[in-house]
Amino acid sequence: MKKIWITAMATSVAAVVLLGGCATQSDSGSVYRSSQTQNEQSVRMGYVESVREVTIDKGQTGVGTAAGAALGGIAAGSSVGQGNGAIAAGIVGAVAGGILGQTIEKRNSQQRGLEITVKLDNGDMKAITQDADEIFRVGDRVRLLSNGRTTRVTH
Repeated sequence: MKKIWITAMATSVAAVVLLGGCATQSDSGSVYRSSQTQNEQSVRMGYVESVREVTIDKGQTGVGTAAGAALGGIAAGSSVGQGNGAIAAGIVGAVAGGILGQTIEKRNSQQRGLEITVKLDNGDMKAITQDADEIFRVGDRVRLLSNGRTTRVTH
């Protein structure tokens, strides 16, 4: 009974840690963080010159690896015998869990993006990369919204 309780607790903790590590901020042209509201932005108009699909990598925090290792070690170690056998199983479980956790975190940290090149009305060319959550086509009339740090492309 004690092994089941320990395994259930470890699974719950690992799930919470993994889900917390998956929370990432959006690079969408349509999503504003609270701190970005009620701030003046400059607006420039132009036309889309080109659109290229890219991958946006949010980076890994290591949470997936750590949580996977903890979960794998506890699950394997608590379910295989006692003594040295349980320790060896725990080590193997930790390594396997860490690799699996890292793979899951990497997959969840990458998303589709667009590199949108815009020719502004003044002739300048700008390229902005953002989430691929809106369709842009060559020739579209667009706005570049900038606050001095972040620029987004919108229709």
